[in-house]
Amino acid sequence: MRRGGAAVNGLAEGSVRGRYEGASRMAKPLAGGSRTVLTGSVWLRLNRLMPIATFLRSAFLLLPIGGLWSPLLTTAPSAEVGKGSKPLPLPGESFTLDGHDAFVILPEGEHRGGAWVWYAPTLPGLPAEAERWMFGRFLAAGVAIAGIDVGESFGNPEGRRIFSDFYAHLTAERDFAEKPCLLARSRGGLMLYSWAVENPGKVAGVAGIYPVCNLESYPGLTRACEAYGMTAERLAAALAVHNPVDRLEPLAAAKVPVFHLHGDRDQIVPIGANSALLAERYRAFGGPVEIEIAVGQGHNMWRGWFESETLVEFTITRALGAAAEGS
Repeated sequence: MRRGGAAVNGLAEGSVRGRYEGASRMAKPLAGGSRTVLTGSVWLRLNRLMPIATFLRSAFLLLPIGGLWSPLLTTAPSAEVGKGSKPLPLPGESFTLDGHDAFVILPEGEHRGGAWVWYAPTLPGLPAEAERWMFGRFLAAGVAIAGIDVGESFGNPEGRRIFSDFYAHLTAERDFAEKPCLLARSRGGLMLYSWAVENPGKVAGVAGIYPVCNLESYPGLTRACEAYGMTAERLAAALAVHNPVDRLEPLAAAKVPVFHLHGDRDQIVPIGANSALLAERYRAFGGPVEIEIAVGQGHNMWRGWFESETLVEFTITRALGAAAEGS
């Protein structure tokens, strides 16, 4: 991998862009399920990996007809959509989904195959003006942008559930493509990766701007445990089912491409314990990953993060490619 500026650790001088081949030099490895739905007297287990458009959010209900029990199809209620007021950096639709602020920004022209970019975190004030340039590029290519606010979830199960409801709403009710390209900025990495590893067949690619990939690094288990409803000790023992860098194998097995931008002076989300560690493990599982190091940059508002031709090209290519394949 090359860094911009002088050679580091024997890596050749060159541009900022380069493949991350030396993750092990910077970091050492750190030591879905199903839902049960009750309809009448019948328990039905729904596999979360089943495409929601296929299942149509329905369950079988047994009703007595002529003294016999017969299965009838009953549809589970859709998420409640309300009027939103979230400010956006570009014209779009702000709405609520089951009380959670959400947004959709559609291209003015053709929405090519329903292609979309899923942005996180959609916290108050985000996305912001900093994203205007790259959002404009997505829209010009016929790619929509969408996101939903799950609060400071740190990737917890409740946030993942809300993400699944949001995905179901967009794909089933708005005709969005079944495989978005995910765009994770900072702690949005915990949110999107935690959902992606449980839904690898619904992801076209993952792009990241200094994304958090490791709960132990940020926010730390002492702070994150409250969002998970457990002690720090219990969360430490459950990292294999909650921590993105410990759950990468399904995503890598699906060959979902990953591209990150990360600074070598990031003190808040250190590259070694996040993007570099993810790259090392993802590559070991056979997954395609590329990390671009911004030399001398930290966790800041440098324009290069948000006006990266490489990141924009990757994101558009993945979103459009999945849409063209019909997901």
